[in-house]
Amino acid sequence: MDPLHDPDDEALLDPRQARDLAGLVETARLASAVVRYGLRTTVGAATVVLNQDNPLPAANHACALWGTGAEVAGTLLQLEEVFAEAGRSEAVVYASPTTVAEIEGIADDAGWRAVEELVALLHRVPQPVHGWARPAEDRDLPEIVDLVGDDAGLSSEGERRLLRNLGHRIDEPRSVLRVVDDPEADRVAGFAQGFVERGVGLVEQVVVRPGRRRRGLGRELVTDVVDALRDHGALLVASHSEEGGTAERFAEACGFEVVYGVTAYARRIDDLL
Repeated sequence: MDPLHDPDDEALLDPRQARDLAGLVETARLASAVVRYGLRTTVGAATVVLNQDNPLPAANHACALWGTGAEVAGTLLQLEEVFAEAGRSEAVVYASPTTVAEIEGIADDAGWRAVEELVALLHRVPQPVHGWARPAEDRDLPEIVDLVGDDAGLSSEGERRLLRNLGHRIDEPRSVLRVVDDPEADRVAGFAQGFVERGVGLVEQVVVRPGRRRRGLGRELVTDVVDALRDHGALLVASHSEEGGTAERFAEACGFEVVYGVTAYARRIDDLL
């Protein structure tokens, strides 16, 4: 029997290994979210990060809710206030193996809902690169924001904040931003972003223009980011995707393997107000 894998599901890590790995990955995700004006803090039994400069959910979330049922329930109530005071319309919790297994029932009782089933993936299989990707430059940022904004459904204000945040990341030595140019037009065809913290690399975003997909550009971006993260000192490289479907299959084609599940829970703050 493989000691790294759950005997009930060969595709997943042993629970202890999964919790240790999730702790490393979440520490890196929190560090990434803080760039440059973010705040990381502890609220009850949770670790929280808030960054008004970044409109994406991963930059404004809680994780690692570990404690008794009463402590976790109380923390969820506190989180509603914390996100409301920060001006967020929604509070978000990512529940991985660092969060108590009872979170589903506790969240349901507290009025939170599961909104997304995700998987964490670990890069295992190196892939060849073709040299199509290049480091992003300041001049690329408006086109990157258009790509990411369209993909994420951001408002105009959200895109303005994302532009500031990406500008900070270009100057951040732990960040990796890569683009591929459109071979048929004078514009950026795709973008990928990574981050490394304490030996843990993250592939955080990959977006390719709809008309340029299925040409290997996304895989080239991911491979280039993974290689750059390793050059920056990453001993392991992880990512997240929606469970099942195209995103997970794409990650697996890029050399990643599923290691544990993550559930995103949300609470609409405007409902409370």
